[in-house]
Amino acid sequence: MSTFSSINPATGETVWTGACTSADGVAAAVERATAAARTWSRLAPAAREALLRAFARVLEARRSQVAEAISREVGKPTWEALTEVTSMIGKIELSIAAQARRTAEFVGGPAVTRFRPHGVVAVFGPFNFPGHLPNGHIVPALLAGNTVVFKPSEYAPWVAEHYVACWREAGLPSGVLEVVSGGRETGAALVDAPGLNGLFFTGSARTGLWLAERFARTPEKILALELGGNNPLVVWPPRDLTAAALLVVQSAFLTAGQRCTCARRLIVPGGAAGDAFLTELVRVMGTIRVGPFTQVPEPFMGPVVSAAAAGQVIAAQEDLVARGASVLVAARSLRPGTGLVSPGLIDVTPVRERRDEEIFGPLLQVIRVPDFAAALAEANATRYGLAAGLVADDAVLYARFRDEVRAGLVNWNQPLTGASGAAPFGGVGQSGNHRPSGFFAADYCAYPVASIEVPELIRPASLPPGLNP
Repeated sequence: MSTFSSINPATGETVWTGACTSADGVAAAVERATAAARTWSRLAPAAREALLRAFARVLEARRSQVAEAISREVGKPTWEALTEVTSMIGKIELSIAAQARRTAEFVGGPAVTRFRPHGVVAVFGPFNFPGHLPNGHIVPALLAGNTVVFKPSEYAPWVAEHYVACWREAGLPSGVLEVVSGGRETGAALVDAPGLNGLFFTGSARTGLWLAERFARTPEKILALELGGNNPLVVWPPRDLTAAALLVVQSAFLTAGQRCTCARRLIVPGGAAGDAFLTELVRVMGTIRVGPFTQVPEPFMGPVVSAAAAGQVIAAQEDLVARGASVLVAARSLRPGTGLVSPGLIDVTPVRERRDEEIFGPLLQVIRVPDFAAALAEANATRYGLAAGLVADDAVLYARFRDEVRAGLVNWNQPLTGASGAAPFGGVGQSGNHRPSGFFAADYCAYPVASIEVPELIRPASLPPGLNP
């Protein structure tokens, strides 16, 4: 039996060690979930709601423990880890409301439409929100009557243990939520497991495309993908440059740049206006504290998820410089052998044929443009389409931006990393497959069944031609 470990990315210390779930173990977990599905799906919706609310109460009581696990395992500052747990708790009532609005029984003409769960669904969790993002799939899936096999990120198995312990304490029946742990081999075994009725995934576009290819011959299985993006943030300098700089910092460097909605491309006007804003942004970036969650005073930004991920950020910066970019603020490794890296700002305007890729870390690329039309063209110059934002005082500019930019999340004078749980969450292009999560997760957790129903059989008064009994 092979084992693996999770590592505190700020210190290099081992946090957790355990066994990888084998292919046989994955099959057994799916079988247990299948056995539990019939009873769970037939439970009264009110009973499922009550159990979800019990989970929220347990999670509230364990808030500090779960937050510490998040901080130790993926490096988030305490303030941010606590915010994540708060979002997990809030997901319960939001999901109950979404279920009521999106999948309530309704009558249209002579037909009545009801919704049924798919059965057994897999949830793959990412490392950047090891609690909140898998919870965002698991809660509505359970509420709809599905059972779940959860594969957490191999970077965050300890957070998953805390999470599942909360469900058990809340009284979730055996088999309704199964956990399988490990890396790519465990995930591949779950994808191919007989008896699986669907999979919900948040992660990289590369893995998402692999999943889409794997599921291409099984259209009977639901696949919901959220795949990140190369997100543009256009700053058409407003009156308050400091406020704009603070918004950019929160858009690009929250969670050490490891949110799928983080700004990757900062688009600004050329000339004096753009220069003045960038000067203020460089000044504000100089105030960012980076460090482990135990640091006092508390940091704004923790490490990226691993020393290897930190190396990838530095390598991306070096590659851009080699192709003509100029460094405004250098991203630097702060402690070799860890994920601690300082945020970087790099002007890639002179770089020809810029690569349309998501650099998943605190490296923001500046692109200077001559006018707003060019800013819009640059914003749309991506195969992705998750998030886009405009910072500007002019409402007319925002109306144009909102109507022309191609993204599923479009913000005005708000950080790109700000998303509402009361709204859908998802993108277009290679940022997903048109199954947004958030408030709309209820849509992919159940399927509609339309019925025309007559309680008493009555002989028709007239028949079609050619039928004369």
